[in-house]
Amino acid sequence: MNKVELGKSGLQASEISLGCMRMDQLSKQDANRMIQLALDLGIDMFDHADIYGGGASEQIFADAIQMNPSIRSKMILQTKCGIRKGFFDFSKKHIISSVEGSLERLKTDYIDILLLHRPDALMEPEEVAEAFNELKQSGKVRYFGVSNHNPMQIELLKKYVDQKLIINQLQLSLMFTPMIDAGLNVNMKHDPATVRDGSILDYSRLNDMTIQPWSPFQYGFFEGVFVDNEKFPELNKKLQDYADQYSTNKSAIAIAWILRHPGNMQPIIGTMNHDRLKQIAEASKVRLTREEWYDLYRAAGNTLP
Repeated sequence: MNKVELGKSGLQASEISLGCMRMDQLSKQDANRMIQLALDLGIDMFDHADIYGGGASEQIFADAIQMNPSIRSKMILQTKCGIRKGFFDFSKKHIISSVEGSLERLKTDYIDILLLHRPDALMEPEEVAEAFNELKQSGKVRYFGVSNHNPMQIELLKKYVDQKLIINQLQLSLMFTPMIDAGLNVNMKHDPATVRDGSILDYSRLNDMTIQPWSPFQYGFFEGVFVDNEKFPELNKKLQDYADQYSTNKSAIAIAWILRHPGNMQPIIGTMNHDRLKQIAEASKVRLTREEWYDLYRAAGNTLP
């Protein structure tokens, strides 16, 4: 598994991360096998959130591997906070209490990376800064970032926060590409030209923030998976063609397409299926050409200007 430097911070991690949102659906034994498989494949980055399984995903993760210093040192643990039932909350009190809860459930003394999960319209950046300072100084969180934030929201945070924001977790897949579409359709009068996110892709590259694509196999907002979906015959044919060419599988090619972008991306893979994770991990061995990348982009239904 190749490594990626997260946000020019010096922190090295596997270029594919295992998302643990569904880990609460596994037994401890199955969770143990899933985590060990990821580590065997070279995946050392594990993505959590305080709301996943109502906290149960973090708890079963730690219980499954009987968290201890030797195992903890092999992992980079990331968690998120800020989503509550019916509202978002970036208050200092909630951020700190959320981290305390994650530390307890994960049975660890520190979180490698803390992300603010979704923008809080009532955010007071001074409070976020106080929370981050307290967590950093106590050693409970080592690095910080955001999720689903646009450039101006990040700039507002950066005005007050002392720590570098190294990550932004954003939705991206072959069938969900608004951050790429707008950059290709500059000064044109059709839908793909609409800038919906404040040019977050270019902003992230300019500011050395690693984008972590979530739902990398979904089309739309949790509408379904595009791989092996009869709704997308042209794309699946292309995926199969390149899978055959590179002696791999369609899921690996879909992730290789994301990894081919020079934007320092680290996809979050949410599967809890052993065979599927093995298939996806093969993406780390594939380097698509420029022509192949655009070929897949067009096969996904996009027209170049």
